[in-house]
Amino acid sequence: MNEKEMFALLLGLWNDFGEPAFLRQVLALAISVLLAWVLSREWQRRQAREQAGADYGALRALGEGSLKRVAFPLLALLIVLVVRKAFRYWHIGPVSLFDLAVPLLLSMALVRAAIYVLRHAFSPSSWLASSERIIATTIWLCLALHLIGLSGPLIELLEQVSLSVGRQQIDLWTLLTGLVTVVVTVLVALWLSRLIDQQLLDSEKIDANVRVVLERLLRAVLTVVALLLSLSMVGIDITALSVFSGALAVGLGLGLQRIASNYVSGFIILLDRSIRLGNVVAVDATTSGVVTQITARYTVVKTLTGTEVIIPNEYLVSNIIRNESLTDPRSRVVVPVQVAYGTDLDLAMRLMVEAAKAQPRVLADPAPQALLTAFADSGINLDLGFWIGDPHEGTGGVRSAINLAIWRSFADQGIEIPFPQREVRLVREGDEAAGRARV
Repeated sequence: MNEKEMFALLLGLWNDFGEPAFLRQVLALAISVLLAWVLSREWQRRQAREQAGADYGALRALGEGSLKRVAFPLLALLIVLVVRKAFRYWHIGPVSLFDLAVPLLLSMALVRAAIYVLRHAFSPSSWLASSERIIATTIWLCLALHLIGLSGPLIELLEQVSLSVGRQQIDLWTLLTGLVTVVVTVLVALWLSRLIDQQLLDSEKIDANVRVVLERLLRAVLTVVALLLSLSMVGIDITALSVFSGALAVGLGLGLQRIASNYVSGFIILLDRSIRLGNVVAVDATTSGVVTQITARYTVVKTLTGTEVIIPNEYLVSNIIRNESLTDPRSRVVVPVQVAYGTDLDLAMRLMVEAAKAQPRVLADPAPQALLTAFADSGINLDLGFWIGDPHEGTGGVRSAINLAIWRSFADQGIEIPFPQREVRLVREGDEAAGRARV
């Protein structure tokens, strides 16, 4: 429908406005829209009950989801077409309002379906899922203004409102089109970066840290390029951003140097590969665990108790960090045991080694080894050393199992595990004086 046809339609609608038959059009259109809304809601409820507990494929779920989005406008369009045909057949009254509603309902269906498909193209994107209805309504309103012929006068009105940015005059219409262009180009850039990230994740030849670095760099570069291109497309001079870039540099120098340091440190960690995903690290005497996430600003360490510790990257670069699985994922564990004097040490050490070998998490190579470390006050100190290949699973469980096995085997062989003892002698005052006299 071109502008002349739309103008003729609006003129006919204005002429019909003063006639009593126009009220019949309004009432019939309102009933049609309300009936379509009720039918679409009832159909969606039935579909929700049928889908409860059903396992559908991704393609079928996408099709049914898009059908839910367009159910209301399509049903309303079908009912309006039938009512318009009835008005013309029985000569009930003019149909100019129905002629205007048909392209609006059709455009609503197309916009809703397009936004739904777009949301799945950017999946997973929670912000797009939550704002899907707002985006679709905004686009449809703009399209509706264009269809009814009000977009031209509105654009002329916006172009008359201008403001000065440096030496350049920018009107309100340019700002709006620039904002839309920026949003669209940035979304396209994020979509491209997501596709590239997926290709990088599927590649097994690239290290995990390198993939994270490439992902961050690609997203930043594509976003900046999209922003600059969108500003150039709408006619905004890019040199006008020099003031903003200068203010950003001053802000980094005065108050944001710690944040900038964390970002730089994050790229250093990712590039030198000193800390990787899955490494078992000890940050201090109380914080140790598995590295689960490395971002540009912080690193997440999940402790053995399940607590996630967020550590700024600057701290990891400037402090001593113990990485227990940097070059070798295996980790050595030591279990100390003390036996009484007079114990058969060869038998005790052999039982300790057998207890370690019986555990499935203990590696056979290097083999477990028992060592005599010291002759203490209460007994003889022995150390059982063994290696495990999954330190990220923790050592508490395997230590407990081996200690329990040693306790049982020592009890069967009669080997005593000593405990500290003190002998206290009470000397009476008379005996003490007699002892001094003898001396």
